[in-house]
Amino acid sequence: MNLPAIVFLLRWLVRETFRQALAARTFWLMLSVSGLCILFCLGVGIEGGESLHRPGEIELLTPDDKPLTGPNPMAGRVSFAFGAVRVQLHRDAEGEVRFLQSLLGLWIAGALGTLVALIWTAGFLPAFLEPGAAAVLIAKPVPRWVLLAGKCLGVLAFVAFQEVVFFVGTWAALGLRTGVWSPQYLLCIPLLLVHFVVIYSFSTLIAVCTRSTAACIFGAILFWFCCYAVNYGRHTVVALPYLEPGAAPFSAHIQKLTEAGYWLLPKPGDCVIALDQALEASDHFDVLPKTFQVAVEKGTVDPGLSLLTSLVFSAGLLVVAGRQFAATDY
Repeated sequence: MNLPAIVFLLRWLVRETFRQALAARTFWLMLSVSGLCILFCLGVGIEGGESLHRPGEIELLTPDDKPLTGPNPMAGRVSFAFGAVRVQLHRDAEGEVRFLQSLLGLWIAGALGTLVALIWTAGFLPAFLEPGAAAVLIAKPVPRWVLLAGKCLGVLAFVAFQEVVFFVGTWAALGLRTGVWSPQYLLCIPLLLVHFVVIYSFSTLIAVCTRSTAACIFGAILFWFCCYAVNYGRHTVVALPYLEPGAAPFSAHIQKLTEAGYWLLPKPGDCVIALDQALEASDHFDVLPKTFQVAVEKGTVDPGLSLLTSLVFSAGLLVVAGRQFAATDY
């Protein structure tokens, strides 16, 4: 096939993935979740008041520098549900908006959103790889790796579209209602897309090998936990001498083993670090384990390099999946 034909086929496969999402109602389900979050943000309002939050501190203080134990007359009000619920404002307007963005980016779209996206898109590839569906395309003079790449590209385009709707919509809604515009919030789009790609690449390999939606879901989740455990273990090995100076040091063998596993496998924990830095979520609540914080402070974590090496590993998995698909007998 020449390049124009490959580009045409990839575009067709992307459109086919969106059509599949519409037929399975996945498109509208994910869009509905984004719509509810955008509606929630449109119902937020902030009314004056001074900040009770000191820079670099999590504890909220009164004007007398005492811990806040009750209502404070200096504080403004933040309202939800278009004024139906009003509570005391413990931050200034910008701090309150960034707090809400941290909740949306880290927990709603980050943890919950990635899990939901993996579950709701897990059936796309197995259905595509069923003998009755795949044989029609395989019979044509099309390289199999192009078919697999096009389908994966379609899934990523679908997830990227949903992320753009969620983040741009909630960002614009909060900005219009509060006058606070935080463009760094939009960095969550590429960061979470990379996070999804890393896990979905393993789901792709399972789909090619088993054509089972259930195997894709549980395999991807198990893979995520294993990668996070290695990520956590490496940062623990780095941070423990600083957290417990009197503890016996890890052996050189363990240090080399954890370091090798850390750089070889994807690093979902480092993706959380990158999200935390983009959102400045640590200004409002503890996001990272203590070992992660120490590893970052000691300069042993490079989020950019971590994401790059994670993508390299994912590319390797996709190559393996492509070869397996090429060798599958239909």
